[in-house]
Amino acid sequence: MGEFKLSKLCKGFDKVTIVTGGTMGIGEATARVFVRAGAPVVICGRNAERGEEAARRISEEENGTCRYIQCDVTKHGDLKNLIEKTVEMFGRLDCLINNAGWHPDHRPIDDFSIEDFEYLLRLNLVSYFAASKFALPYLRKSKGCIINMSSLVGAMGQEWAVTYVATKGGITAFTKALAVDEARHGVRVNAVLPGVIETPLLRSFIDSKENPQEVEDLLNSYQWTGRYGKGEEVGEACLFLASDGASFITGIELIISGGAELAYGRKFEKNHAGSEL
Repeated sequence: MGEFKLSKLCKGFDKVTIVTGGTMGIGEATARVFVRAGAPVVICGRNAERGEEAARRISEEENGTCRYIQCDVTKHGDLKNLIEKTVEMFGRLDCLINNAGWHPDHRPIDDFSIEDFEYLLRLNLVSYFAASKFALPYLRKSKGCIINMSSLVGAMGQEWAVTYVATKGGITAFTKALAVDEARHGVRVNAVLPGVIETPLLRSFIDSKENPQEVEDLLNSYQWTGRYGKGEEVGEACLFLASDGASFITGIELIISGGAELAYGRKFEKNHAGSEL
């Protein structure tokens, strides 16, 4: 039986979609999934060279339309320009995926300055508010949707990551409140909460360790599935939430984690699947 992917079945999925932070990692993978399904996609990021290359590569490899607009999501003017240029380019906006964000190095609260926290709030949370605010006049016209990239740790916590966890918890709460308000306009708002997902950042973290395989095995053990996830798996979940098949779904937290949040301790031991841990 062939591999099932929603994006391979959704040809003609022509919803105009913006993915912030779509030049790498989960954002790039999500943009790729949407283009594969037939959506015209606009990605944004600060690095123009990387962004243009990502858009070109996605368009060519997925045989679709991906465009890049330079945008620093901490600058409200850039976000407004992103939304307006997208509508100017395609005539409408159907889906906003708020994805841009950052996870600082792990350290205790004593080693974070108040300014560190304020900046992360602006990047990880306020940018979602601003992008949504600018996009909603267009999304209300198209009866579109917003998908906010939160994180599993926003719901369960994480050691030495108080600033990051606080921003992600805020995203989840923001999603629920906005879903309530926008239901009267026919706009659905949902949050996606990835667990451990393979990204260039995760790969560089693993490879920087003295024993990369040991670290990789440890990360794999966090999930009942025995592996961490892939960016495109997050993208496929977002595609479902953006589709008409999810028309009765709003205000949810969709966890994509391989079961990492279920039960205590390690979930999976290599070569010992099904044994008592």
